[in-house]
Amino acid sequence: MADEDEVKEYRWESGYEKTWEAIKEDDDGLLESNVADLVARAKRKRAALKASGAIQLGMMRHLFVIVDSSECMSLQDLKPTRFLCVLKLLELFVHEFFDLNPISQLGILTTKLKRSDKVAVLAGNEKKHIETLQQLRNSSCEGEPSLQNSLEMAINGLKNMPSHTSREVLVLYGSLTTCDPGDIQHTIKTLKENKIRVSIIGLAAEVRICREIARKTGGTYNVLLDDHHLKELILNQIQPPAVEGAMEASLVKMGFPGGTTSQDGVSAIDGIPNDHAPAYCLCHIENEGSNSLSSSGYNCPQCGSRYCELPVECKQCGLTLVSAPHLARSYHHLFPIKPFIERSYTSNNSFCFGCVKPLTEAEPNVYECENCQRIFCLDCDLFVRETLHTCPGCASDANRAHMNTK
Repeated sequence: MADEDEVKEYRWESGYEKTWEAIKEDDDGLLESNVADLVARAKRKRAALKASGAIQLGMMRHLFVIVDSSECMSLQDLKPTRFLCVLKLLELFVHEFFDLNPISQLGILTTKLKRSDKVAVLAGNEKKHIETLQQLRNSSCEGEPSLQNSLEMAINGLKNMPSHTSREVLVLYGSLTTCDPGDIQHTIKTLKENKIRVSIIGLAAEVRICREIARKTGGTYNVLLDDHHLKELILNQIQPPAVEGAMEASLVKMGFPGGTTSQDGVSAIDGIPNDHAPAYCLCHIENEGSNSLSSSGYNCPQCGSRYCELPVECKQCGLTLVSAPHLARSYHHLFPIKPFIERSYTSNNSFCFGCVKPLTEAEPNVYECENCQRIFCLDCDLFVRETLHTCPGCASDANRAHMNTK
């Protein structure tokens, strides 16, 4: 059938591999260091594949995370339970998501008792989302999930988003069934029409409708092997996905407030004086029992509304308020550094340029930057690619050239 998935080879049908031959003992008779080295090399290969080629990525993302809260999530194949394990990993995901996508927005949905609930609206407040996940730990897992109701609620929240942003849904699904009120094929068609990408992570076994949803919307579908694999699958969603087709180019108006507070408690931010400090903070004015009066913060340069933290969308005038570091971190995905060239160790490579660790024959391969020809070890190569996002050798050459021109 044309709608059937592509035929793939099962593990036991593939070629016979002696994977244990790649693991060897070190000088102390231990295997941990060798296994860690194999894992690091696998991570480097995946990072190099992502960084290769000219790929258009979504800089501003709107993502709904759908968490299965049905009865099956109370099973203990993941410790302590599936539900608590997922919530704990999602806290890490939220932190990493806003660290690498600071001008994006995230929302959280749950599904149980054949319906879906919105527990966190689309927003860029990391602390509020983590508090919401911590409060969900006290909720019970009951009933059956509804995949269609959850996707319909996500569609209603994403369909009106600007066309220059990416619209995404991440589903953490532990059930093998779904209780839907209608034909889910109509929901899939609506997802495609609104260019909403759905990625699903299965916690039990492969479900055909989940794979069909992910395939038709351009997302990914994976089933976990263990809790470590689940963590890897969730964190893989941090990287912005490649844009399919042509994304509309648009100029986005943003404000850059600079928060300052004088000694007398009166702040002047971007030329807008605050004559009545302390002022009400719109971040917490809706929360009962919270002190919304603040003498410091960030004032909107357009209407003067005060906020505690950035980024945030002004509730009064709708202006997106960000800082310069937020935009700088967003550009890391758009302009990734080129993969370092893997070379064999020679006696000329005496030390790593990054950590100044002596290089020996114990490390058969070293990694060379194509631009500055500096040599790095495997750990520094991963650190540069995942955390630093810039080559230290190229940066030092640029700084030296800048100093010489003065």
